[in-house]
Amino acid sequence: MARSKFQFNEGAIKKAAEQRVAKLAADLTRKVNALTAEYEGRPVDEVKPAIQDVWARETGGGSITDPELTQLAEQIAAGGRVSVELA
Repeated sequence: MARSKFQFNEGAIKKAAEQRVAKLAADLTRKVNALTAEYEGRPVDEVKPAIQDVWARETGGGSITDPELTQLAEQIAAGGRVSVELA
């Protein structure tokens, strides 16, 4: 019986994961910033659910902490731009 040799390439897996995280962060940044047109000038409490919806949809059901959510909502409500960075 032939034996197969499996080699685990940790560097390639790490690179693929980093690329996926970078793409997700860019997608989230773009989609959250798109909310500005509709939510600029609105109360933060109205903006937060919209951001949560985008976040859950883009992350496959993931969530965001309330302090981070509030910070993003404040920026969007003020007409600002955000940059999502994932660790």
